[in-house]
Amino acid sequence: MGRVPIDTTLVRRLLATQFPQWAHLPVTPVPWSGMDNATFRLGTDLSVRLPRYAHWVGQVEREHRWLPWLAPHLPLPVSEPLARGEPGEGYPYPWSVYRWLEGETATTEDLADPVRTALDLALFVNALREIDTTDGPGPEQSNAFRGVPMGDERDSLAADARVRPKIEALKKTGLVDTDAVTEVWEAALAAPAWHKPPVWIHGDLATGNLLAREGRISAVIDFGTLAVADPAVDLLPAWKFLPARARDAFREAVDLDDATWARGRGWALAGSLPVPDDPFFQEDPARVTAALRHLEAVLVDHRSHGS
Repeated sequence: MGRVPIDTTLVRRLLATQFPQWAHLPVTPVPWSGMDNATFRLGTDLSVRLPRYAHWVGQVEREHRWLPWLAPHLPLPVSEPLARGEPGEGYPYPWSVYRWLEGETATTEDLADPVRTALDLALFVNALREIDTTDGPGPEQSNAFRGVPMGDERDSLAADARVRPKIEALKKTGLVDTDAVTEVWEAALAAPAWHKPPVWIHGDLATGNLLAREGRISAVIDFGTLAVADPAVDLLPAWKFLPARARDAFREAVDLDDATWARGRGWALAGSLPVPDDPFFQEDPARVTAALRHLEAVLVDHRSHGS
C-alpha cells in the first residue's frame, strides 16, 4: 500500500469512535508534520500521530513499548505516548495519542548558546547509551535500519548500494566536490565497526526532532527510529544542527572514538546528498540548500580532523 491520505476529518472520526473523551477537542495539523507520519495537535495538551506508510507501522509499537522505560533516565523531556489507536474509519494502521510538548522546532540560527546546546545534546546521547538494553529492538525495516554497521547492505540510508549512485549523480551537477565526498564515504566504510555491546540510539537527531524554548533545547521527539545499535548515527547533530564552533565541544563531550566519529560522518553524508531527481529535494529547493550546508560541514570536519 502506498501513502495513505490523512486529514483532520479522519482524525476526528477516529477519535470519536475510539477515544470519545477527546473527540470534542480541536484538531490542528502541525506545521512540521514529517514525511513518514502525520501529526496533529489535539486541544492544547495532546497530539495525534499516524503513520502514512505500512512499513512505519512498527514504530507505533516501538514507541509505546520503550519510551516509558527510557524517559525517566533521560535529561530532556521526550515524547510520551498516552493511548494507542487501532485501524478504523478506512485508516489501516495503528496510531497514537501523545502528550503535547511545548517548544518550537529548534533551528541552528536561533540557538542562544551553541556550545551549551552541544553539551546538552551530548548529555542526552550519553544518557541514552547508558540505559539497560535488555530485550531492546535491533535495527529493522520499520526503523529504516538506522544504526546498522557501516557497509551493511540492508536497505538503510547508509547502504553503499544507495550512496554510491547518489554520489555519481551529483558529479553532473557541479554542486559539490564529489572526489572529497567519496573520500569521506570510503573513510566511513573503512572505519572499524563498533566493538562494544550495542546501545540505545534515537536514530534521527535532526533539527525537526528537536524542540527549543528561549534558544535552548527543551525536548526530543519522534523516536520511530529508536533501536539498540551502533551509536555513530546519533552523532548527526555535529554536522546537521550544530554550528562549527560547537562541534568540537560536542565531540569531546560524547567521548566516542575516532572510528565512531568517522562512521557518524558517513551517516550524515548519506543523508545530505541532494540528488537532482530525488522527489524529496524536488519538492522543496530549501532542502537542497540545507543538504549542501550539511555536506560542507562534513567535508570541513573531515579535512580538519581526518578521523
